Amino acid sequence: MSEFLTLGTRASPLALAQAHSVAAALELAHGWSRGTVAIKAVKTSGDKIQDRPLADVGGKALWTKELDMALAAGETDLSVHSMKDVESERPDLFVLAAMMERADVRDRLIGGGSIADLPQGARIGTSSPRRAAQLLSLRPDLNILPIRGNVETRLNKISAGDADATLLAAAGLDRLGIEAGSAIPIDVMLPAPGQAAIGIECRENDARVRTLIAPINHLPTCAAVAVERAFTRRLGGSCHSPVAAHAVAEGNAFRLHAQLLSEDGRESIIDSALIAGEADAIALAEAMLGRSPATIRALFEGL
Repeated sequence: MSEFLTLGTRASPLALAQAHSVAAALELAHGWSRGTVAIKAVKTSGDKIQDRPLADVGGKALWTKELDMALAAGETDLSVHSMKDVESERPDLFVLAAMMERADVRDRLIGGGSIADLPQGARIGTSSPRRAAQLLSLRPDLNILPIRGNVETRLNKISAGDADATLLAAAGLDRLGIEAGSAIPIDVMLPAPGQAAIGIECRENDARVRTLIAPINHLPTCAAVAVERAFTRRLGGSCHSPVAAHAVAEGNAFRLHAQLLSEDGRESIIDSALIAGEADAIALAEAMLGRSPATIRALFEGL
């Protein structure tokens, strides 16, 4: 059987950069020639729809639907995802078999030195419910405007004055070689679950591909993201649900920091717990939901 693999990815510049990094890692791990892992770029619904927040038209599944179809049909052997864009419930047909080592989990503010330094009433472009709620929690005077598009498009919109500032993931900017913005400390803005992690998914019953992927799996990243995703899964939220979670290694366990917010940011629940496994992450989600006000509980289905 041929060792050649076909990797499916979104067609954006960032997604392609991530796909090439995965292909290069596989080729290095197995001593394959460059190009042994072919890359198939797929334009997803999320890339096609640019005029509305994705939460209004199908949520995170719009980033994965077409990739799933290609993988299920055998047109590709594996898919590469930005883990923060992957829904917490995945079809049983697939398995997230590996993750690359996590990069910088912070957000970067484009258009200002810090959130505190933004002018009164500044217009901030973001279509992320998490970022919008966190910004409003910190600065209720800010005006949140929807903004969509790839990294370059959003940077250009700020340059053109469509908004005063925006937030972008530091990991994405770094992978594109773009030096822009000011990093926001995690204790100011907790990142999205799975942020800065690149996931590699294949068919659950494809033992050959799972074996080939295994050498590039970064186990600490895989375990940390699994904890964050278990927490999110128990919440039962949607793309409308502002949630942040970040697991940090602490001895043989993880310290999971989490935040649930109302859409307007006026109410927020913040907590952390030492997590030995996914059951502990689920327990933290249940505890946080249990003491959340109605404005937050209404955004989740976990109760």
